[in-house]
Amino acid sequence: MSILIIDDSQESRLLLKSILKAAGYTDVLTAGSAHEAFKILNLDGETKAPTPIDLILMDIMMPEIDGIEACKRIKAREHLRDIPIIMITALTDVEILKTAFAAGAMDYIAKPPNKVELLARVRSALRLKHEMDARKAREQELLEVTRQLEEANQILLRLSSLDGLTGIANRRRFDEFLDVEWRRGLRESAPLSLIMLDIDFFKAYNDAYGHQAGDDCLKVVANTLSNTVNRPGDLVARYGGEEFAVILPRTHPEGAVTVAELLRAKVEALKIPHSRSRVSDVVTISLGVSTVVPRPGYSTAALIAAADQALYQAKQEGRNRVRVRYPAPFPDYTLPESGKITP
Repeated sequence: MSILIIDDSQESRLLLKSILKAAGYTDVLTAGSAHEAFKILNLDGETKAPTPIDLILMDIMMPEIDGIEACKRIKAREHLRDIPIIMITALTDVEILKTAFAAGAMDYIAKPPNKVELLARVRSALRLKHEMDARKAREQELLEVTRQLEEANQILLRLSSLDGLTGIANRRRFDEFLDVEWRRGLRESAPLSLIMLDIDFFKAYNDAYGHQAGDDCLKVVANTLSNTVNRPGDLVARYGGEEFAVILPRTHPEGAVTVAELLRAKVEALKIPHSRSRVSDVVTISLGVSTVVPRPGYSTAALIAAADQALYQAKQEGRNRVRVRYPAPFPDYTLPESGKITP
């Protein structure tokens, strides 16, 4: 434990140091003034690193800067605030002592010091410093553990929202996101579009090329969808099996159909061989689009059902195409011309 003695009297400094050394305190530093002490403590930032100090014994009466003022300055610094300060003084006036305690001193010893009393108070102060250091170390450990837990929870939260195979959003994230955007659309009377799509004749693809190739195909298609739908507010998710979904907030029917057709074309352009497909010699997708402005009394189920029906229609009409259908509870919507597009 390191002890700093601050006293303008060399005789007092030597006496205190000899008592402490004899008691086994080998790391004892001395300063003849507050300015010297400030340099040791790096109070003014003049040295690269302060000397670690566990206890300060300081005279009250010193030239230029007295012990009370020095105590105030030391305690004003965050990195020095926990160092106990014991005043060594010939002054026993109650008001002076009250001022010293108010400045941050924890105790005082009268001059000339009694050896037994000095060592008892030093031991008590160093024990207090040790306990304070241990408490701060525990607090830092707790803060670090808390930080690590929060970081781990964030990672787990992200992982729980991602599909393990493709790395895009999973069904759980899809449901959460759609619910949030439905409520936003309800508040803002904004359109909400949904694209449901799946890979044409994917079971036949698996049978022909194997499940590993099937997984690779799903990954490539998912990556293509994600790279194509790149607005920050949109979401691409794996809905289940070979089926995917795209949520497009604040998107009108024409915009949703344009995105769907772009996705269809991008997947076809991958030219992934598919010898068992009855619509093409490469992997293709079929897409169903639905758009609605959310209203009170209805839910996302109607939007999903309409997009599913549109997807079913696309499959019935030959696959590798886009079809549009609006939710049944919203009869005032009419099918735009873009909804009639074929590949």
